[in-house]
Amino acid sequence: MPTHRQIDPTAKLMAEWQLSPSATLGSSVRARGIFLEVRSRLPASLKKLLHIESRVLTLRLPEGVDADVRAASAIVSEAMHDIEDLLVIPREVEDILTIKQVERHRWLKDGRLQSAGTRTVKLRGRARKITFHVFDPRQIEDVLDRDLVTVWREEDAAMAAENRRRASAKAALKRAQKRGRRAVDKRDEDDAGSKLRGWEDFESDGFLR
Repeated sequence: MPTHRQIDPTAKLMAEWQLSPSATLGSSVRARGIFLEVRSRLPASLKKLLHIESRVLTLRLPEGVDADVRAASAIVSEAMHDIEDLLVIPREVEDILTIKQVERHRWLKDGRLQSAGTRTVKLRGRARKITFHVFDPRQIEDVLDRDLVTVWREEDAAMAAENRRRASAKAALKRAQKRGRRAVDKRDEDDAGSKLRGWEDFESDGFLR
């Protein structure tokens, strides 16, 4: 997790924007994700002016720094217009819904979590790129409001129990079949032994002489 930059205590507050619950969906991870997205839209010379304090974006101008605060404020204000529709990335989904990565993968695979597309990014300082699914914030909000995570976990538990029952029944059937084969093999051996003993009696009577 990236470390947060310390705010210069002498920096003058120039503007601030409150992040609504509809935007953050109750997640501090989502709030920071929004901050990083908005900051990425600023020119490099203005990025250091933007901060996140709790769930408020702030624009602060340090003493002795000459920067176009008005331009920075306009960019942030424009970005905030549709911030509630910003697609949700995987780590934010996990934090919002309080789920594990394996649950996200499973529910995405079976369609309970619906992908809104994919995004490809280059890792900082590396040549490798990664591609991941992103999600519609309104769908994630619906899952949260209807407590579907609880429903899905109950469904998964029932399915796991059914799979264990079937596996147990299959194993029991295999054991029964194995015992059956052994019984047949033993009976065949006994029959073969009886036939051989009868043959010896026949031979001892001299009928073959």
